[in-house]
Amino acid sequence: MEPDPKSGYVLSSLAEVVERILGFLPTKTLLRAACVCQLWRECSRRILRTQQSITWISALEPDRSNSHVLVHVLAEDIEKVQVLPQTVLYIISDAVKLSENSNVSGNKKARRRYSKEIAAALEKLLPRRCQVIGLVTPGLVATPKGSGSHRPMEVEEAEAGFALLFPKIDGVKIQTFHFSKDPKKQTMDEGQFAEADLKSDPDLRAMLLFGYNNWKSGSSRFFRQIVNRLNEKSIILAGGYVDSINSLTFDTPPVESWGVVGLAFSGAQIQCASVLLEQDVKNEKLAEAAMQRLKAANIPEHHTLAFMFACVGRGYLFYENKPNVEADIFRKYFPNVPLFGFFGHGEIGCDRIVTGNFVLRECHETKDNLLHSYTTVVVLLHLGSAKGNQA
Repeated sequence: MEPDPKSGYVLSSLAEVVERILGFLPTKTLLRAACVCQLWRECSRRILRTQQSITWISALEPDRSNSHVLVHVLAEDIEKVQVLPQTVLYIISDAVKLSENSNVSGNKKARRRYSKEIAAALEKLLPRRCQVIGLVTPGLVATPKGSGSHRPMEVEEAEAGFALLFPKIDGVKIQTFHFSKDPKKQTMDEGQFAEADLKSDPDLRAMLLFGYNNWKSGSSRFFRQIVNRLNEKSIILAGGYVDSINSLTFDTPPVESWGVVGLAFSGAQIQCASVLLEQDVKNEKLAEAAMQRLKAANIPEHHTLAFMFACVGRGYLFYENKPNVEADIFRKYFPNVPLFGFFGHGEIGCDRIVTGNFVLRECHETKDNLLHSYTTVVVLLHLGSAKGNQA
Protein backbone atom coordinates (compact mmCIF):
# COMPACT_ATOMS: atom_id res chain seq x y z
CA MET A 1 0.00 0.00 0.00
CA GLU A 2 1.43 3.36 -1.05
CA PRO A 3 1.79 6.03 1.67
CA ASP A 4 -0.58 8.96 1.44
CA PRO A 5 1.39 11.96 0.10
CA LYS A 6 -0.97 14.33 1.93
CA SER A 7 -0.07 12.88 5.33
CA GLY A 8 3.62 13.27 4.50
CA TYR A 9 3.04 16.91 3.64
CA VAL A 10 1.15 17.53 6.90
CA LEU A 11 3.82 15.91 9.09
CA SER A 12 6.64 17.79 7.40
CA SER A 13 5.05 21.21 6.94
CA LEU A 14 2.24 22.01 9.40
CA ALA A 15 3.82 22.86 12.74
CA GLU A 16 0.49 23.11 14.58
CA VAL A 17 -0.43 19.53 13.67
CA VAL A 18 3.04 18.15 14.38
CA GLU A 19 3.20 19.90 17.75
CA ARG A 20 -0.21 18.56 18.71
CA ILE A 21 0.83 14.99 17.90
CA LEU A 22 4.28 15.18 19.51
CA GLY A 23 2.73 16.63 22.67
CA PHE A 24 1.36 13.19 23.53
CA LEU A 25 4.82 11.59 23.61
CA PRO A 26 6.85 10.89 26.76
CA THR A 27 9.88 13.15 26.97
CA LYS A 28 12.50 10.51 26.10
CA THR A 29 10.54 9.55 22.98
CA LEU A 30 10.05 13.23 22.16
CA LEU A 31 13.82 13.80 22.25
CA ARG A 32 14.28 10.97 19.78
CA ALA A 33 11.57 12.40 17.54
CA ALA A 34 13.36 15.76 17.57
CA CYS A 35 16.11 14.16 15.46
CA VAL A 36 13.79 13.53 12.50
CA CYS A 37 13.92 17.00 10.93
CA GLN A 38 14.20 20.69 11.72
CA LEU A 39 10.44 21.19 12.01
CA TRP A 40 10.09 18.34 14.52
CA ARG A 41 13.08 19.66 16.46
CA GLU A 42 11.55 23.13 16.76
CA CYS A 43 8.18 21.67 17.78
CA SER A 44 9.86 19.46 20.37
CA ARG A 45 11.69 22.42 21.90
CA ARG A 46 8.46 24.38 22.24
CA ILE A 47 6.78 21.41 23.90
CA LEU A 48 9.65 20.95 26.36
CA ARG A 49 9.39 24.60 27.39
CA THR A 50 5.76 24.05 28.38
CA GLN A 51 6.41 20.91 30.46
CA GLN A 52 6.97 22.58 33.82
CA SER A 53 4.97 20.36 36.15
CA ILE A 54 6.69 18.66 39.08
CA THR A 55 6.78 14.90 38.57
CA TRP A 56 7.65 12.09 40.92
CA ILE A 57 8.28 8.37 40.83
CA SER A 58 7.63 6.35 43.99
CA ALA A 59 8.52 2.75 44.81
CA LEU A 60 6.62 1.70 47.93
CA GLU A 61 6.09 -2.01 47.32
CA PRO A 62 8.69 -4.74 47.96
CA ASP A 63 10.60 -6.08 44.98
CA ARG A 64 12.33 -9.42 44.38
CA SER A 65 15.12 -8.00 42.23
CA ASN A 66 18.68 -7.93 43.51
CA SER A 67 18.89 -4.15 43.34
CA HIS A 68 16.85 -1.58 45.23
CA VAL A 69 13.14 -1.39 44.40
CA LEU A 70 13.49 2.25 43.23
CA VAL A 71 15.98 1.22 40.54
CA HIS A 72 13.47 -1.20 38.99
CA VAL A 73 10.54 1.25 39.14
CA LEU A 74 12.54 4.24 37.91
CA ALA A 75 13.87 2.26 34.94
CA GLU A 76 10.29 1.57 33.83
CA ASP A 77 8.63 4.88 34.66
CA ILE A 78 11.31 7.29 33.46
CA GLU A 79 10.36 6.20 29.93
CA LYS A 80 6.80 7.45 30.49
CA VAL A 81 7.22 10.86 32.13
CA GLN A 82 6.49 14.07 30.26
CA VAL A 83 9.18 16.22 31.79
CA LEU A 84 12.90 16.81 31.27
CA PRO A 85 14.45 16.87 34.76
CA GLN A 86 16.89 19.66 35.58
CA THR A 87 17.14 18.75 39.27
CA VAL A 88 16.42 15.42 40.98
CA LEU A 89 16.06 14.62 44.67
CA TYR A 90 15.86 10.91 45.42
CA ILE A 91 15.66 9.21 48.80
CA ILE A 92 15.93 5.53 49.56
CA SER A 93 15.26 3.80 52.85
CA ASP A 94 17.80 1.31 54.19
CA ALA A 95 18.54 -1.26 51.54
CA VAL A 96 20.41 -3.67 53.82
CA LYS A 97 18.82 -4.90 57.04
CA LEU A 98 20.99 -5.98 59.98
CA SER A 99 20.59 -9.57 61.08
CA GLU A 100 20.65 -10.45 64.76
CA ASN A 101 23.90 -12.41 64.50
CA SER A 102 25.74 -10.07 62.14
CA ASN A 103 28.69 -7.85 62.85
CA VAL A 104 27.37 -4.27 63.10
CA SER A 105 30.40 -2.43 61.75
CA GLY A 106 30.70 -4.89 58.88
CA ASN A 107 27.10 -4.36 57.91
CA LYS A 108 27.55 -0.58 57.97
CA LYS A 109 30.34 -0.96 55.44
CA ALA A 110 28.22 -3.33 53.33
CA ARG A 111 25.29 -0.91 53.40
CA ARG A 112 27.46 2.00 52.32
CA ARG A 113 28.99 0.03 49.45
CA TYR A 114 25.58 -1.24 48.34
CA SER A 115 24.22 2.31 48.43
CA LYS A 116 26.86 3.48 45.95
CA GLU A 117 25.88 0.63 43.63
CA ILE A 118 22.28 1.82 43.88
CA ALA A 119 23.36 5.40 43.20
CA ALA A 120 25.20 4.34 40.04
CA ALA A 121 22.18 2.38 38.81
CA LEU A 122 19.73 5.22 39.54
CA GLU A 123 21.78 8.09 38.17
CA LYS A 124 22.54 6.20 34.98
CA LEU A 125 18.82 6.50 34.21
CA LEU A 126 18.76 10.29 34.59
CA PRO A 127 19.88 13.02 32.16
CA ARG A 128 23.62 13.58 32.43
CA ARG A 129 23.43 17.31 33.01
CA CYS A 130 20.79 17.40 35.74
CA GLN A 131 21.63 18.23 39.35
CA VAL A 132 21.13 15.23 41.63
CA ILE A 133 20.93 14.79 45.38
CA GLY A 134 20.59 11.23 46.67
CA LEU A 135 20.04 10.37 50.33
CA VAL A 136 19.77 7.23 52.45
CA THR A 137 17.43 7.39 55.45
CA PRO A 138 15.99 4.97 58.05
CA GLY A 139 12.47 5.47 56.69
CA LEU A 140 10.60 7.76 54.34
CA VAL A 141 7.32 9.43 53.47
CA ALA A 142 6.04 9.45 49.89
CA THR A 143 2.91 9.90 47.82
CA PRO A 144 2.31 7.04 45.36
CA LYS A 145 2.97 7.95 41.74
CA GLY A 146 0.19 9.19 39.53
CA SER A 147 -1.64 11.88 41.46
CA GLY A 148 -1.14 14.25 44.36
CA SER A 149 -4.50 13.12 45.71
CA HIS A 150 -3.21 9.63 46.49
CA ARG A 151 -2.75 8.80 50.16
CA PRO A 152 0.84 9.54 51.27
CA MET A 153 2.52 6.65 53.04
CA GLU A 154 4.90 6.58 56.00
CA VAL A 155 7.31 3.70 55.34
CA GLU A 156 9.28 2.93 58.49
CA GLU A 157 10.47 -0.67 58.23
CA ALA A 158 10.64 -1.63 54.56
CA GLU A 159 12.72 -0.97 51.48
CA ALA A 160 11.25 1.97 49.57
CA GLY A 161 12.24 5.06 47.65
CA PHE A 162 11.12 8.02 45.60
CA ALA A 163 12.55 10.46 43.07
CA LEU A 164 11.32 14.03 42.66
CA LEU A 165 11.89 15.34 39.14
CA PHE A 166 12.06 19.14 38.85
CA PRO A 167 12.01 20.55 35.29
CA LYS A 168 13.13 24.03 34.36
CA ILE A 169 10.38 26.29 35.73
CA ASP A 170 9.93 29.88 34.56
CA GLY A 171 10.79 32.30 37.37
CA VAL A 172 12.23 29.60 39.65
CA LYS A 173 15.86 28.73 40.31
CA ILE A 174 16.65 25.43 42.03
CA GLN A 175 20.23 25.01 43.16
CA THR A 176 22.08 22.20 44.92
CA PHE A 177 24.79 22.94 47.47
CA HIS A 178 27.25 21.08 49.68
CA PHE A 179 29.03 22.40 52.78
CA SER A 180 31.55 19.98 54.25
CA LYS A 181 33.88 20.22 57.23
CA ASP A 182 37.34 18.74 57.23
CA PRO A 183 38.14 17.83 60.87
CA LYS A 184 41.81 18.59 60.19
CA LYS A 185 40.94 22.27 59.72
CA GLN A 186 40.03 24.44 62.68
CA THR A 187 37.68 26.83 60.88
CA MET A 188 34.89 26.50 58.37
CA ASP A 189 35.79 27.10 54.73
CA GLU A 190 34.30 30.51 53.89
CA GLY A 191 34.87 29.80 50.22
CA GLN A 192 32.05 27.26 50.25
CA PHE A 193 29.52 29.95 51.15
CA ALA A 194 30.88 32.29 48.50
CA GLU A 195 30.83 29.56 45.87
CA ALA A 196 27.23 28.59 46.68
CA ASP A 197 26.19 32.27 46.32
CA LEU A 198 23.17 31.77 48.57
CA LYS A 199 23.28 34.67 51.00
CA SER A 200 23.45 37.31 48.25
CA ASP A 201 20.34 36.02 46.44
CA PRO A 202 17.47 38.47 47.12
CA ASP A 203 14.85 36.03 45.81
CA LEU A 204 15.90 33.07 47.96
CA ARG A 205 12.72 31.71 49.57
CA ALA A 206 13.39 28.20 50.91
CA MET A 207 16.21 25.78 51.63
CA LEU A 208 16.07 22.08 52.38
CA LEU A 209 19.07 21.02 54.47
CA PHE A 210 20.30 17.46 54.99
CA GLY A 211 23.10 16.80 57.46
CA TYR A 212 25.23 13.66 57.38
CA ASN A 213 27.65 11.95 59.78
CA ASN A 214 26.00 13.70 62.72
CA TRP A 215 27.47 11.10 65.09
CA LYS A 216 30.93 12.59 64.53
CA SER A 217 32.32 14.82 67.28
CA GLY A 218 31.93 18.44 66.20
CA SER A 219 29.27 17.80 63.57
CA SER A 220 26.44 19.33 65.61
CA ARG A 221 28.40 22.52 66.15
CA PHE A 222 29.21 22.78 62.43
CA PHE A 223 25.58 22.11 61.46
CA ARG A 224 24.40 24.82 63.88
CA GLN A 225 26.87 27.29 62.35
CA ILE A 226 25.47 26.61 58.89
CA VAL A 227 21.86 26.92 60.01
CA ASN A 228 22.47 30.12 62.00
CA ARG A 229 24.18 31.81 59.07
CA LEU A 230 21.38 30.92 56.68
CA ASN A 231 18.75 31.88 59.24
CA GLU A 232 19.84 35.49 58.96
CA LYS A 233 17.70 35.65 55.83
CA SER A 234 13.91 35.62 55.89
CA ILE A 235 13.52 32.19 54.32
CA ILE A 236 12.09 28.80 55.13
CA LEU A 237 14.73 26.41 56.47
CA ALA A 238 13.76 22.76 56.90
CA GLY A 239 15.26 19.28 56.76
CA GLY A 240 17.08 16.91 59.04
CA TYR A 241 19.91 14.44 59.57
CA VAL A 242 20.14 11.46 57.20
CA ASP A 243 22.14 8.24 57.28
CA SER A 244 24.35 9.16 54.35
CA ILE A 245 24.73 10.95 51.05
CA ASN A 246 24.06 8.60 48.16
CA SER A 247 24.59 10.80 45.11
CA LEU A 248 27.58 10.38 42.84
CA THR A 249 27.34 13.99 41.62
CA PHE A 250 28.93 15.22 44.86
CA ASP A 251 32.56 14.55 45.60
CA THR A 252 32.58 11.68 48.07
CA PRO A 253 33.49 13.26 51.43
CA PRO A 254 36.21 11.65 53.56
CA VAL A 255 34.84 9.14 56.05
CA GLU A 256 35.97 11.29 58.96
CA SER A 257 34.29 14.47 57.66
CA TRP A 258 30.75 15.73 58.08
CA GLY A 259 28.57 18.29 56.37
CA VAL A 260 25.33 19.46 54.83
CA VAL A 261 23.83 19.03 51.36
CA GLY A 262 20.61 20.54 50.16
CA LEU A 263 18.36 22.34 47.72
CA ALA A 264 17.80 26.10 47.52
CA PHE A 265 14.63 27.49 45.89
CA SER A 266 14.71 31.06 44.59
CA GLY A 267 12.05 33.10 42.80
CA ALA A 268 9.77 36.03 43.55
CA GLN A 269 6.71 33.87 42.77
CA ILE A 270 7.55 31.21 45.39
CA GLN A 271 5.39 31.04 48.50
CA CYS A 272 6.09 28.69 51.38
CA ALA A 273 5.29 27.94 55.00
CA SER A 274 6.46 25.51 57.65
CA VAL A 275 5.07 24.20 60.91
CA LEU A 276 6.71 22.36 63.81
CA LEU A 277 5.05 19.47 65.62
CA GLU A 278 6.95 19.54 68.91
CA GLN A 279 7.73 16.67 71.26
CA ASP A 280 4.50 17.12 73.20
CA VAL A 281 2.37 16.63 70.07
CA LYS A 282 1.52 13.03 70.92
CA ASN A 283 -2.05 12.56 69.72
CA GLU A 284 -4.13 13.18 66.64
CA LYS A 285 -5.93 16.21 68.09
CA LEU A 286 -2.68 18.08 68.69
CA ALA A 287 -1.30 17.03 65.30
CA GLU A 288 -4.45 18.38 63.64
CA ALA A 289 -3.96 21.70 65.41
CA ALA A 290 -0.52 21.98 63.82
CA MET A 291 -1.90 21.22 60.35
CA GLN A 292 -4.57 23.84 60.89
CA ARG A 293 -1.82 26.41 61.50
CA LEU A 294 -0.24 25.38 58.22
CA LYS A 295 -3.58 25.62 56.43
CA ALA A 296 -4.07 29.12 57.84
CA ALA A 297 -0.96 30.28 55.97
CA ASN A 298 -3.13 30.27 52.80
CA ILE A 299 -0.37 28.97 50.55
CA PRO A 300 -1.77 28.17 47.06
CA GLU A 301 -2.13 24.41 46.63
CA HIS A 302 -1.77 24.24 42.85
CA HIS A 303 1.78 23.42 41.67
CA THR A 304 2.73 22.87 45.31
CA LEU A 305 4.80 20.22 47.06
CA ALA A 306 4.93 19.33 50.74
CA PHE A 307 7.79 17.89 52.75
CA MET A 308 7.68 16.07 56.08
CA PHE A 309 10.82 15.55 58.16
CA ALA A 310 10.16 13.44 61.24
CA CYS A 311 12.28 11.96 63.99
CA VAL A 312 12.88 8.24 63.66
CA GLY A 313 11.50 8.02 67.21
CA ARG A 314 8.04 9.11 66.07
CA GLY A 315 5.90 7.17 63.59
CA TYR A 316 3.50 4.40 64.56
CA LEU A 317 5.15 3.56 67.90
CA PHE A 318 4.92 7.19 68.97
CA TYR A 319 1.17 7.11 68.26
CA GLU A 320 0.49 3.88 70.18
CA ASN A 321 0.95 1.52 67.23
CA LYS A 322 -1.31 3.49 64.89
CA PRO A 323 0.41 3.87 61.51
CA ASN A 324 0.47 6.82 59.12
CA VAL A 325 -1.01 9.30 61.60
CA GLU A 326 0.76 12.50 60.57
CA ALA A 327 0.66 11.79 56.83
CA ASP A 328 -3.08 11.08 57.01
CA ILE A 329 -3.75 14.26 58.96
CA PHE A 330 -1.79 16.23 56.37
CA ARG A 331 -3.92 14.70 53.61
CA LYS A 332 -7.08 15.65 55.47
CA TYR A 333 -6.21 19.35 55.16
CA PHE A 334 -4.29 19.19 51.88
CA PRO A 335 -5.96 16.41 49.86
CA ASN A 336 -4.35 17.33 46.53
CA VAL A 337 -0.82 18.21 47.60
CA PRO A 338 1.78 15.42 47.27
CA LEU A 339 3.85 14.80 50.42
CA PHE A 340 7.45 13.57 50.58
CA GLY A 341 10.11 13.30 53.26
CA PHE A 342 11.86 10.97 55.65
CA PHE A 343 12.39 9.76 59.19
CA GLY A 344 15.80 10.92 60.39
CA HIS A 345 18.03 11.60 63.36
CA GLY A 346 17.17 15.24 64.07
CA GLU A 347 14.96 17.88 62.49
CA ILE A 348 15.27 21.47 61.24
CA GLY A 349 12.41 23.96 61.14
CA CYS A 350 9.93 26.19 62.94
CA ASP A 351 6.58 27.91 62.37
CA ARG A 352 7.22 30.40 59.56
CA ILE A 353 5.49 31.85 56.50
CA VAL A 354 7.25 33.43 53.50
CA THR A 355 5.07 34.93 50.75
CA GLY A 356 6.65 37.60 48.58
CA ASN A 357 7.95 40.38 50.82
CA PHE A 358 5.87 39.20 53.79
CA VAL A 359 7.51 37.06 56.46
CA LEU A 360 5.88 35.76 59.63
CA ARG A 361 7.95 34.10 62.36
CA GLU A 362 6.62 32.43 65.45
CA CYS A 363 9.55 33.56 67.60
CA HIS A 364 10.50 37.16 68.36
CA GLU A 365 14.20 36.50 68.79
CA THR A 366 16.58 37.44 66.01
CA LYS A 367 17.14 33.76 65.28
CA ASP A 368 14.59 31.04 65.84
CA ASN A 369 15.52 27.75 67.42
CA LEU A 370 15.59 25.53 64.34
CA LEU A 371 17.29 22.34 65.55
CA HIS A 372 15.11 19.75 67.25
CA SER A 373 14.70 16.11 68.19
CA TYR A 374 11.56 13.95 68.59
CA THR A 375 9.65 16.43 66.42
CA THR A 376 8.16 16.63 62.92
CA VAL A 377 8.54 19.54 60.50
CA VAL A 378 6.07 19.96 57.63
CA VAL A 379 6.69 22.38 54.75
CA LEU A 380 4.48 23.67 51.94
CA LEU A 381 6.37 24.89 48.86
CA HIS A 382 4.43 26.64 46.09
CA LEU A 383 6.43 27.22 42.91
CA GLY A 384 4.02 29.55 41.13
CA SER A 385 1.75 28.89 38.17
CA ALA A 386 2.79 25.85 36.15
CA LYS A 387 2.74 25.33 32.43
CA GLY A 388 1.63 21.96 31.17
CA ASN A 389 -0.25 19.33 33.13
CA GLN A 390 -0.36 19.57 36.90
CA ALA A 391 1.60 16.81 38.61
